[in-house]
Amino acid sequence: MTGRKPPRGRSRRPLAGDDAAKPAKVQKRQAATRKLSHVGSGGEARMVDVGAKPPTARRARAEGRIRMSAAALEAIRASAIKKGDVLAIARVAGITAAKRTADLIPLCHPLPLTDVRVDLSLDPALPGIRAESAVSTIAQTGVEMEALTAVSVALLTVYDMAKSVDKAMVVEGVRLLEKTGGKSGTYRAVD
Repeated sequence: MTGRKPPRGRSRRPLAGDDAAKPAKVQKRQAATRKLSHVGSGGEARMVDVGAKPPTARRARAEGRIRMSAAALEAIRASAIKKGDVLAIARVAGITAAKRTADLIPLCHPLPLTDVRVDLSLDPALPGIRAESAVSTIAQTGVEMEALTAVSVALLTVYDMAKSVDKAMVVEGVRLLEKTGGKSGTYRAVD
């Protein structure tokens, strides 16, 4: 620089990394970004490197439900859906989805799953079907996404199988119930 002062009404250009010159909103967003493990320093999406972490036993459970007409629920209960056994096919779809989560969610690590369970139950009070999954592994990262994906795809499969009877079905309430293992320890949902 020449040592001259900028003309009146103009301020110096902020230098890269000069947080004081950035608007508060930008500073706040950048601070939040630094806390997200899947976001690099420049704000770009990235996969977290878990290579230095030791493999540990991890487990996660998730739930969700699909609301439908009483007629659709009765057709499923009576095995009157033309595509076949809705609950059996949805269960297999959920298990398959858990195993393929890294193919569906871009920043998930592919994990060697040791167990995947998907349970579906008819609930006349909804009316609809409740789904719950339990997924286990011994790995360097958790299986929360696999549990959530299993429930989501199982419920979407129910929709696909029964849409000829009820196109107004609603998938809802998909959430993590519990996760164990890893550095962050145990999490349990509060009702």
